[in-house]
Amino acid sequence: MPSVHTALTLPYGMPADTLRPAREAVPPPRSAPDTRERRPAGRGRRAAERPESPVRRLLPQALVVAFLAGGTTAFVAEDKAVELTVDGRPRTLHTFADDVTGLLAEEGVRVGRHDVVAPAPGTPLTDGDEIAVRHGRPVRLTIDGERREVWTTADTVDGALRQLGVRAEGAYLSASRSLPIGRAGLALDVRTERTVTVMADGRTRTVRTNAATVTDVLREAGVTLHGQDTTSVPGDGFPRDGQTVTVLRVTGTHETHDEEIPYPVRRTEDPALFEGTEVVDQAGRAGLRRTTYLLRTVNGVRQRPRLTRSEVVREPRRQTVRVGTKPRPASPSGADGLNWHALALCESGGRPDAVDPSGTYGGLYQFDAATWHSLGGSGRPEDAPAEEQTLRAKTLYVRHGASPWPHCGARLRG
Repeated sequence: MPSVHTALTLPYGMPADTLRPAREAVPPPRSAPDTRERRPAGRGRRAAERPESPVRRLLPQALVVAFLAGGTTAFVAEDKAVELTVDGRPRTLHTFADDVTGLLAEEGVRVGRHDVVAPAPGTPLTDGDEIAVRHGRPVRLTIDGERREVWTTADTVDGALRQLGVRAEGAYLSASRSLPIGRAGLALDVRTERTVTVMADGRTRTVRTNAATVTDVLREAGVTLHGQDTTSVPGDGFPRDGQTVTVLRVTGTHETHDEEIPYPVRRTEDPALFEGTEVVDQAGRAGLRRTTYLLRTVNGVRQRPRLTRSEVVREPRRQTVRVGTKPRPASPSGADGLNWHALALCESGGRPDAVDPSGTYGGLYQFDAATWHSLGGSGRPEDAPAEEQTLRAKTLYVRHGASPWPHCGARLRG
């Protein structure tokens, strides 16, 4: 069996030349000229042929062997056999590292603040030590609608739940318990079992559920919503443990009301019209507003009407009026005591805007356009105020008597 103190140490970098005896490493010195007296030749040959001493021949080799034996013993003493387990996968290694940090660096195992190393980094290593590394994994965890991000060193969903202290009995899990968790992590939705009370149609139902929405709870309780029915809490809300959900049976109709919007009036002064005279250039028109109300009955109780819509169906149109500022002339003498009201009733039925079927005559006294203009009137007689029309009629009477009204003139004195 070969000795451990032989050339087995060569692979560690010691050059082969170091094994040569020291006496072979230095060439013999060159001889100086011999000035001494020569001895007989035979005596010199006997001295040169004298055999070398065994002790002298073996001494350098013994020194080399002793040196190598001491170095190898120190080399073997630094080598340690350890077991390194990373995320549950063990390996047996030989290392010269002094501590856990050095071992992890040798093996290229990087650790972060969410990872767990036992024993801790920096702990000295001895032969036979066991080192375990568990890498952290991010979990985007949603528990009963509340989201958060946590870290776990577990490598399965079940292990993560236990490590995080999540009560999962009877709960809904978005992933299988046996699903592995990779270094990239995963998203996990957990809905624990809760007690929810549903009140509908005079009955109370209590259910144990891990439903995600109030609507799902109603379905599990056997309650159906119809038409405008609703619940006391939003249907897409998350049901909480101990929560009571009331179903509201709703019936309703819409009622519409129309109301007038008054039209504005714009008045402008007109010096061509007598004082007290007003002429409407554009007749106003009221607008129309339509309002819709919701009439609801909730669980048999009529609610207060609620405004749901208001719109202007027709915009109001402004009325424009010219107001006379011209001083009124004195009434023609000899015409004030006559019955002008009776004449107007006979001619036009007492309507200032009356026009005969032919369109020739207009106003209270049925003036034609030429006569009206000759009396100082402007525009059409039926557009003038009643007072102005009576004043023009009196002037016409002073000029021509009752002859302009052959059929009704007699009414002036009736």
